[in-house]
Amino acid sequence: MAQADLIRRLADGEFHSGEVLAGELGVSRTAVWKQLAHLEALGITLESVRGRGYRIPGGLDLLDETTVRAALPAEARSLLAALSIVDSVDSTNAALLREAPDPAGLARVCAAERQLAGRGRRGRSWASPFARNLYVSVGWTFAQGAAALEGLSLAVGVALAEALADLGLGGVALKWPNDLLAGDAKLGGVLIEMSGDADGPCRAVVGMGLNVRMPEGAASTIDQPWTDLATLSGGVPPSRSLLLAAVLGRVLPLLGAFGSQGFEPWRTRWEALDAFAGAPVQVLSGETRLAGVARGVDERGALRLETTTGLRPIHGGEVSLRRR
Repeated sequence: MAQADLIRRLADGEFHSGEVLAGELGVSRTAVWKQLAHLEALGITLESVRGRGYRIPGGLDLLDETTVRAALPAEARSLLAALSIVDSVDSTNAALLREAPDPAGLARVCAAERQLAGRGRRGRSWASPFARNLYVSVGWTFAQGAAALEGLSLAVGVALAEALADLGLGGVALKWPNDLLAGDAKLGGVLIEMSGDADGPCRAVVGMGLNVRMPEGAASTIDQPWTDLATLSGGVPPSRSLLLAAVLGRVLPLLGAFGSQGFEPWRTRWEALDAFAGAPVQVLSGETRLAGVARGVDERGALRLETTTGLRPIHGGEVSLRRR
């Protein structure tokens, strides 16, 4: 019996007796009980009531490929070579990086219910409880080299904010270089990994994470203020499948055009969402701290930092931005 089959039967939030589950799955009640005992390891809360059976309170909003594909705008659908939705993976970025390069001009997408080793920038882990948030990566091969893709993570941040606005979720801001915020709390982020030549063909894997309905217990490893779409929507976040379709509807056309257009068409849109515009900030790089005032970004996506010695560009990488 696959654990995924059991989870799908319980995802409706209704009670299911052990006997009925065993019959539907073609296994013994003991086998069902053993699998149920493993659900807590996935961060899934299970309720048991004598005479009624087992349920997942509130149910689970599982990703559904048919729903995602049906909700994709036509342009995004034409750019999609493959869509894979998996129950569990080390990380969606890593899964795509193990695969062959993507067809030119087409995207390969991997989304997961959970990540065992989700990653953020600067080697940080990314909290990835089962079926609670959105974890998705998109692979795209560019004819241009990595140098021509500066500012891509900022443009993806804009696309994510606009996808949320499409679903009626406004008030999202961007923190340079790749975080989504609501107020001063982190809502999501972007991690881009590249392979290939600096001047020749380059493959980018664009990893995106959005907090949808983060359980308090699963957030114990997060070392900064955070929020989720459930909080922003008054407890009724959009379906994760429709959210994934909205994200791909914005991100795939972006990737299709970015190689020829670069970041410049996205610059004004990014600055309109800049959470730190005009704010006193510090840029941290290892033990080095540089103070100044955030003055938006340049045409390559570098932070424009006004310091006592003038305006200087700060490029992404292993740096962190903080308010002063």
